[in-house]
Amino acid sequence: EQILGPLPIHFILFQGLKEAINPSIKLQASPPSLEYQPMEEAKELEQEEQILEKRVRKKGKHDKDKPWDNDPNRDRWAIEKFDPEWNPSGMLEVSSFSTLFPQYREKYLQDSWPRVESALKEYGVSCQLDLVQGSMTVSTTRKTRDPYIIVKARDLIKLLSRSVPAPQAIKILEDEMQCDIIKIGSLVRNKERFVKRRQRLVGPNSSTLKALEILTNCYILVQGSTVAAMGPYKGLKQLRKIVEDCLKNIMHPVYHIKILMVRNELAKDPALATESWDRFLPNFKKRIVSQKKPKSKKNKSEKKKQDTPFLPARTPSKVDLQLASGEYHLSEQKKAEKKQREKQEQQTKKSADNKLKRDASHVPPEEPVMNNNNSNQSEGGKEDLNELTKSLKSKTQELKKRKKTQEKVNAEDYIAGDKSSKKKSKVTRD
Repeated sequence: EQILGPLPIHFILFQGLKEAINPSIKLQASPPSLEYQPMEEAKELEQEEQILEKRVRKKGKHDKDKPWDNDPNRDRWAIEKFDPEWNPSGMLEVSSFSTLFPQYREKYLQDSWPRVESALKEYGVSCQLDLVQGSMTVSTTRKTRDPYIIVKARDLIKLLSRSVPAPQAIKILEDEMQCDIIKIGSLVRNKERFVKRRQRLVGPNSSTLKALEILTNCYILVQGSTVAAMGPYKGLKQLRKIVEDCLKNIMHPVYHIKILMVRNELAKDPALATESWDRFLPNFKKRIVSQKKPKSKKNKSEKKKQDTPFLPARTPSKVDLQLASGEYHLSEQKKAEKKQREKQEQQTKKSADNKLKRDASHVPPEEPVMNNNNSNQSEGGKEDLNELTKSLKSKTQELKKRKKTQEKVNAEDYIAGDKSSKKKSKVTRD
């Protein structure tokens, strides 16, 4: 028995019409090519698999392991220093990158730009500082040999624009040093929360930041809405995770520091190199502490709104204000004149205020009033002089008295001797 395969609709209709016209003709089965044959499909699949096996390239003598593949002393992750002889002809095209910098960095960049130029000149890269547009540009030259140095120079100007000091930013030109600028401004919507979480990352007296620098071997600088980091790839990856977890309030940086300390200790033990460290790492569960939101300070002048059944008054539109002032019915020319007049009045008022401010700087300051009563001083001075004269007079009188007493007293009266020898001479005055 033959199994009928899928027949097209027009073929069935055509056979039905034939039978209606001539009943001796019966519906024929589908051709043998349309019959379901599972054995043939299986054979075809086997043939396709055999062809695929033949196409697979077998390992030959050129696919053998090289001697440096299995060398345990060879570090496959080490970055070889670029040799200029590898690219003696230089670059075919000029590549350049530019970035903007904030205005407060203008003075510092202007002072430290000669140092940046000398550092890039060693690698054959030219740099330009545009103070008018506030941009820095680096580009390759004919002397450039290292094709990747232009990317390093791009990272250098990015770090300089993010307030990294020039001596630290120049280190990015080394092959072992990489950088990452983490944008944290869009991670938190509320400004107060953003400031608190950013301060949480820095820590008291920058202690948290210093601990992260030691554990990740990275230089970290938190500036505005970005975190600039410089170091190896491993440390940069760890640092990005820590910063994002801190700003998203997933985990405090102190807990990350504890985990990193444990990891660094476990890495020193070669016996644990192939084992899982999950059993040694601490698990910190997040605690949800309900905190009351700080009440917004309201002015005392604001009174509580009274509940009234009436709707609030509709705010007047621009057309209503024009109708009230009569400006609506004015012509365009008069409106322009009125606008010009108001503008002129504002200018005159502003110029008068500015003149007053300028004149105020030329007014001399008021001299301090000395509270000295000259009359009292003069009276006090006279009294002092009188006292001095009286004291001097009394002293002179005492001295005169002493001299008189000294003249009357004779020393011979007090000396022991014969009375006969002592003769008193009397002085006679004619």
